[in-house]
Parts: sequence; structure tokens; C-alpha cells
Amino acid sequence: MSDISTTEKMTMAGNTAAKKKLGLITMMAICIGMVIVQGAMISATQGIGLGGMAFIFAMLAALVIAQFNAMSFAELSLMFPEQGTLATYTQKAIGHFPAIVSVFSGYVVVAMLALPVEFFLVDAMIGQLLPGMFPEKLIPLLIIVALAITNIVGADVFAKVQNLLAFVMVSAIVLTGLVAIFGISQPHPELTGTPVDWSFGGVMDGSFVGLIALAMWLFVGAEYICPMIKEVKNPTKNIPRAMHWSLFAIFLIFAAFAVGASMYLDVESLLGSPIPYLDYANAVFGTAGLTIATVMALTATCSSVNTIFAALPRMLQGMAENKQAFPILKTTNKFNTPWVGIVMMAVLSAIPFLLLGIDSLIMLVIAATTSYLLAYIVAHINVIVLRKRMPNHPRPYRTMLYPLPQILGIVAMIYVALNNSPAPEMTQMVYSIAGGMLLVVSVIGALWVKLYMKRGLFEPDAS
Repeated sequence: MSDISTTEKMTMAGNTAAKKKLGLITMMAICIGMVIVQGAMISATQGIGLGGMAFIFAMLAALVIAQFNAMSFAELSLMFPEQGTLATYTQKAIGHFPAIVSVFSGYVVVAMLALPVEFFLVDAMIGQLLPGMFPEKLIPLLIIVALAITNIVGADVFAKVQNLLAFVMVSAIVLTGLVAIFGISQPHPELTGTPVDWSFGGVMDGSFVGLIALAMWLFVGAEYICPMIKEVKNPTKNIPRAMHWSLFAIFLIFAAFAVGASMYLDVESLLGSPIPYLDYANAVFGTAGLTIATVMALTATCSSVNTIFAALPRMLQGMAENKQAFPILKTTNKFNTPWVGIVMMAVLSAIPFLLLGIDSLIMLVIAATTSYLLAYIVAHINVIVLRKRMPNHPRPYRTMLYPLPQILGIVAMIYVALNNSPAPEMTQMVYSIAGGMLLVVSVIGALWVKLYMKRGLFEPDAS
């Protein structure tokens, strides 16, 4: 690794020099808080039901792939320590059009559709825990408002909230897993249905590969720390550490959680329940299970919302500064936060929650996540192209074994995208919706680049 120059250090510090920077623990809380969502908890419990030991090996494979993704984002973010993140890297490598498409389709659209699903699940859990106490949809709307305000008033407040949410969330999930594994609260029951398969058959015959696509959803999102690069302490060391160490921690957390679930629920329960982690908590803790499950759901959702409200507006701020988005999105307040972008993300996540139902949203989210995978592919391509175009540019972090992680990462993302449909009968609909979303974003992006920016679609910035 080469030392970053004094000028670059000053750029990375920017106008946040007088403020307390985010430390490694907070950075890991951002990574973990973004990755561990209710959807991931459901994927973990369903995955262990589907494959048992084979799913654990699929998780290991997904962990390696996620580390490849982190390598590319670490190299790119420290090459160009700016808030535009993926858009910034992409405009330097392959042009402004793919930069706009990758961010809006891979992050903005996914966030505005995925967050409402989390809100619906939280609302359902609170409705069960405290029936009739709150009007329908009130609590999620209060969460949106509260976390938008905490982000608007600065990174210091965001960090305190994120650390608390991540600590409570991880504690609840780890506690559930360990109590289940050791049978501390309730003895391990005699399962009446099909037990989880802990043989190595699925590993030896290679069928675990078919579960990697499902396992990948336990590890996506760690790169959300990159837009915070101007807010973090010692980014040269801590950006890579935060992503790499968080991914290992997430593997251990989910492995313990999933193994514990297999000791209390049979395969039919794991696969047939709409919220399997609720059945899991009830089986482990009895009457206290609903409370534990609600804590997990509430903190996971709040942590993800908090991270998205911090990271995405900074992505959009950087894009606005590069004329890739509406100029108003670069507006900051006295706390130096991109408040317009924060308000925009709050509104964009609230509208689908208020207007759509959870069933229609889940289908849209499954389709939209295909574009999320496109963003990872673009990041890997950026690293390869920039190694050729800018061989002498300072790289405080360099990918080990380059270009193997990038090539394998691209192949893996294509595989996951091709296996993103949860059921064969849904495949055509999933890819039709995904293609439609991508087409709309691409048309708008192309018109923006040609008519507003007056640039070639694939014309990269000068070196």
C-alpha cells in the first residue's frame, strides 16, 4: 500500500476537520447495521431449512464473494475519497451514463422499495406485541421522521444512534442464537417434522452452490460506509477494516442464529412461516419470544434506515456536485449535512409504504435487487479499467491477487442475478420488472447526460 498524499488527506478531511470523526466501531456499526435487516434474518432461517450444512458452506462462499466486493470498493473509495462514491469511480472509469444508472438503479430505487417492506414487518410485529395501542402505520412513519431529524443534525448524532441500534440488534440476535444452541431457556424439543440436514452430502456433491444466491443476501451492503469517507477517522486503514471485519462478524452472527434455529424448528416450520424468526424466538423464549423478536425487527429496521439516510444523500450530494443529479441535492445546512437528500429519501421511502401493500412491494424489491448486483459488477469493472487508465494514481489500498477477486466477483454477481427469482414460476415476472426499472432509469440517465451534461454516454473524465 502506498501512502496517501498530504493534499488528499486534506481533501478527505474537508470541512469536517473541526468535528469529531467516526471511529472504527461506529464504522462497523454502519456496515453491520446495513447488512442485517429483517429480510436477511428470514433468508438465514429459510436457508438453514433448505440446506442445513450445505447452506453453511454456501454462506462461506458468499462471505468470500462479499470480501471481493469489499476489496473493490475499498480500492476505489480511497483512490477518490469523495462523497459521490460509485458514481465518482464510474465516471472516472467508464463514463457518466453508467455512473448515473448504477447508483439510481442499484441504490436509490432499491432503498425506496426495500425500506417500506421493513416498515410493514415492524408494524406487524408491534401490532402483535401491543395490539390496538397505535394506529396502523404510525410507528414506521415516526421512525422515518425521527431518523431523518437525527441525520439532519449531524454525523455525531447519527453515530450515537447507530452505535446504540447496532449494539442492541446484535446483542438480541447473538443472544437468541447462543441461548438456542445451548438450550439455556427452553430444552431442545423433539421435532415432529423433518429435521435440518446436517450431513455433508450437499457439500460433497456440490449442490451447495445452488444456495449461494440466497446466502449472498446475508452479506450485501457493507459498502455503505464509503459515502461517509469524509466523516471517518483514518479512512486509509479503517474503511477496508470496517468492511472486511464486519463481514466476518456478520457470518458468525448469522451462523449462530441459523444453527440455533435448527434446534427448535423443523424444516416445514422454517420454510412455511412468513416470519420464521418470530416462531424461532417464541420457541426459544416462550412468552418473551414476541418481545425479543420485536426488538430484533425494530432495531434491524431502524439501523438500516439510519444508515441509508446517512449514506445515500451523501452519494447524491457528490453526484450533484458533478452535475449528475439535481443541483439542489448538494445543499448542506449549518451541520454540514445534505439535508435535501435526507428529506428526499425519507419521502421516497414513505410514499410506497403508504400507497402499496407488502405483497406487491416484495415482488418489486426482488426485481430491483438485480440492479443492486449490477452496481457490484460496475465496481469490479471500474477497478480493472482504472488499473489500465490510471496506473500511477495513488492507491492507499490495493486489491490482493488482482485481478482474480474482480473477475470472480463479476462471475458471482452474474450467477446470483440469474438465480435471483425465488421460484421458477416467478422468474419471468421478476426479470420483466427488473428490465422495466432498468430501462426507465437508463432512458432518464441517457437524456440527462446528453442534454443537461452535454457529454458522451461512455466518455470518462480526463485522467
